[in-house]
Amino acid sequence: MKREDSKHETDYIKRYQEEGYTVNYLFVNDQLIDSETKTAYKPEDIFIVAHHRYEGMSDPDDMSILYVIETKDNRKGTHLLGYGPTADLEEAEFFKDIPKQNYSNNADVSELT
Repeated sequence: MKREDSKHETDYIKRYQEEGYTVNYLFVNDQLIDSETKTAYKPEDIFIVAHHRYEGMSDPDDMSILYVIETKDNRKGTHLLGYGPTADLEEAEFFKDIPKQNYSNNADVSELT
């Protein structure tokens, strides 16, 4: 599916929800938690389907990454990670610890066609 550029994270979240990525993942105590089932995931349990980077329109320091995720037990959803000066460093490290082989070849939005 061709992706159009979106200025807001919520636009992509809605589009992915329509494609079945309905789980909202939260970062708690160094784990990603499924908000519905409360299942906890470690970095090696996470597969990144896509990610989209955003900068705030009025404040370039207001930055985030939307991760589109599938888990080892086939749950699908999204997680929004803030980054930049106000980022949660432990949360950012969690995503850095996801094995590179767990990233889709098309994970970077700039590669999606």
